[in-house]
Amino acid sequence: MNGFVDAKQITLMGIALAIGLLIGAERGWKSREAKDGERIAGLRTYGLTGLLGGGAGLLSQYLDAIVLGFIFLGFSITVATAYTVQRNNSEDASITSLITMLLTFILGVFATLEHVDLAASIAVLTAILLRYKEALHGWLKKLEKKELHAALQLLLISVVLLPILPDRGYGPWQALNPYEIWWMVVLIASISFSGYFAMKIAGPSRGVILTALAAGMASSTALTLHYARLSQKQETMRNLLAAGILLACGTMFPRVLLVSSLINPALFSKLLVPMSVMMAVVLLSSLVIWHKKAAQTPAKMTHLINPLELKSALFFGALLVLVILLSKAAIDYFGEAGIYLMAMISGIADVDPINLALSRMSTSDLSVNLAALGIVIAASSNTLVKALLASFIGGPGLGMRVLLPLLAASAVGLTTAWLM
Repeated sequence: MNGFVDAKQITLMGIALAIGLLIGAERGWKSREAKDGERIAGLRTYGLTGLLGGGAGLLSQYLDAIVLGFIFLGFSITVATAYTVQRNNSEDASITSLITMLLTFILGVFATLEHVDLAASIAVLTAILLRYKEALHGWLKKLEKKELHAALQLLLISVVLLPILPDRGYGPWQALNPYEIWWMVVLIASISFSGYFAMKIAGPSRGVILTALAAGMASSTALTLHYARLSQKQETMRNLLAAGILLACGTMFPRVLLVSSLINPALFSKLLVPMSVMMAVVLLSSLVIWHKKAAQTPAKMTHLINPLELKSALFFGALLVLVILLSKAAIDYFGEAGIYLMAMISGIADVDPINLALSRMSTSDLSVNLAALGIVIAASSNTLVKALLASFIGGPGLGMRVLLPLLAASAVGLTTAWLM
């Protein structure tokens, strides 16, 4: 070992100390009212733990790495013994402080082994998790069984299944890439999952408008059907329900822009103006109708159906595969006209599969301009379908409020895209 310590090592030990003090500040703040000797560890103890881990990390570089293991083992036994004694004198059975002490030691080791970014990031996340204990426990108490199942399903299709899928083409035209198709399923599922919890956090008491905002991220078509049926029973709420339908439909356009841009950033500049114009027409119409609403308290809204059932994810994947194959066939046999026809037909059912398919194809064998126009056609087709649903199911009263703005948005969007 050298006879001196260089500046770099001093800096790394300082970082190890800072990590310990950061975590210790949170722990010490929580137990700041306790008297000396009544808490297992405070600011100084965590700071020293960070230094101890840092020192052990430095020693492992000069001596055998097994030294680090023995130091950590001895420290773990010491902390566990102190925790056991302290727990016997109190009713607190939590082992959070014990785990935090061991983690602080490890982060100190990481710091002096020059994994500074990793150690600092974990330290900040640790402090945040410790600080928001009550909020996290409150969220857990509000979590429903179906929501937990949905979260686990999302983790299953993203963390477990996605990495093991092959990332190469199969089938006709080598068009089917299992990894990319499943990644798109995960993308749509994640957006829908976020929309569901946006509604969950806001609560139905917020009324029609917040429900419409959440539905725009999940399924504006489903919300259109729901509000159209509701308008038959709540005639005095037609202005409010129409505003909600238009708001959900308007929210769809930035969602389409976001998804397509994530897959192919080149599409952003091509779709920005058409999608923005369509959104502006619909949202301005929603705002006008909103100001004409009857001054009544909205009826209680039902929650959106959780979109993360595994059957729904598999159905979406199958639909996406079909759209990709039909799009490839349309290009092969009919050229550009086939893409436009396919976009219009697909948009009747759902805009997401054709959006994902064309966005993916625009990265390889389809021009960005052609893909962008196809996406606008699909969005316009889907918008017109929702206008017709509102008119036929909700009746003339709701239809006249919704039909004209959606028709105008489709016409303006198509014209803008064609000119560009």
